[in-house]
Amino acid sequence: MLILGIETSCDETAAAVLNDDKRILSNIILSQIDEHQPYGGVVPEIAARSHLDHIDIIIKQAMDKAAINFSQLDAVAVTAGPGLIGGVIVGLMSAKAIALAHDLPLIAVNHLEGHALSAKITEDIEFPYLLLLVSGGHCQLLAVEAVGKYILYGETKDDAIGEAFDKSAKILGIAYPGGPNLEIIAKSGDPERFSLPRPMKGRDNCDFSFSGLKTALRIASEKISQNSLNADLPLKLSKQDQADLAAGFQAAAADVLYDRCSKAIKRFQTEYGADKAMVIGGGVAANQYIRHKLNDLCIDKNMRFIAPPISLCTDNAAMIAWAGIERYKLGIFDDLSAPARPRWSLESLYNAAK
Repeated sequence: MLILGIETSCDETAAAVLNDDKRILSNIILSQIDEHQPYGGVVPEIAARSHLDHIDIIIKQAMDKAAINFSQLDAVAVTAGPGLIGGVIVGLMSAKAIALAHDLPLIAVNHLEGHALSAKITEDIEFPYLLLLVSGGHCQLLAVEAVGKYILYGETKDDAIGEAFDKSAKILGIAYPGGPNLEIIAKSGDPERFSLPRPMKGRDNCDFSFSGLKTALRIASEKISQNSLNADLPLKLSKQDQADLAAGFQAAAADVLYDRCSKAIKRFQTEYGADKAMVIGGGVAANQYIRHKLNDLCIDKNMRFIAPPISLCTDNAAMIAWAGIERYKLGIFDDLSAPARPRWSLESLYNAAK
């Protein structure tokens, strides 16, 4: 079985070809970092235009590298949401055109399901497993019972963790892309110099909050720079101040994840038993500090910890193709009226299947 996957939900234009024995025949990703860097974040209109300009050549490169033609494909899978609606439309319409022109089944994939199943490309994982989904737009804990069957344990009540990383990097004057660069700068910092809060830590539920942590970082930064509450003036931080604040923020965020995941593991093991796996997915899953922290937690809780390769953590089309393969095997297809969705929760897939 050969599946073409297409991903355009944010600022990567991507296409990949996978087969059902988990071989990635191609995985082409075009980043838009240079286009968005002058603005310090992703500009939706620029992202959509870039997808439109590049989608055809990226798909061609993926097909050429896989050394196949469209007649050899079994289906085309594409991100249909959630994401920036302009970009999602570009990818979805391209996939529909390919499906129609070559008489191929269309599989409209939830982008979050791509992240949820991505670890299965490289690891042998049995359902059910506990999933921590951490990205620029999402922060959730879910029990994954099967393809399309997700039980929400907890989610952020304000900022997603990736968003908090990016906004905190901007506060500290760290260049875009903020989250990855903050992690690099934090390596030379002292995480204990500043006392930053751990929002929601100790609560009985599995929810998250990062807005207060971000605000506390801003206040600490302004206090050092003596520009308190004056947003019009740039913060005057030394390199060491910047590194210490970055390290303190990252440590606090990781402590929150550790605590929230600990609560989720307790519930998960009660409902599904021990000897299961915890999987981390999404762009923030590439953060090595967070990986090590959660690996320690799983060792303590007697759970297997699984994190996909870095290349499968950030947005990519291989995970979309794999989600397409999983759905193809279950006979789940979509027609050409499949809509583009700016919002689309994982748990809604479960509700729709009931």
